[in-house]
Amino acid sequence: MRDLRVCEKGHKYYKSSDCPVCPICEGLRKPDSDFLAAVSAPARRALENAGIDTVAKLSDYREEQLLKLHGMGPSSIPKLRKVLKGQGLAFKKEGSSSSRGRARNL
Repeated sequence: MRDLRVCEKGHKYYKSSDCPVCPICEGLRKPDSDFLAAVSAPARRALENAGIDTVAKLSDYREEQLLKLHGMGPSSIPKLRKVLKGQGLAFKKEGSSSSRGRARNL
């Protein structure tokens, strides 16, 4: 059953889940050009919440670490891999330690 909801900005939308995100606000927030534009909204929020806001920071993580983030799904990994490759970077390899403390805590 879908419930009519109104976000704090006054947008009206229907949702059947407990997810509090307004799809209208989320659509307006979607970046046009940076690497976060390549992934879905839940994956984008997962990366943002983890402080991963640049491609350089993204390269400090292993794929397995990213998949542990709430909202990050397996279909996002190939998209992010392509973004990294386009900038001459790659995910950390299995067994590699990260230079960023946050990556070790995932």
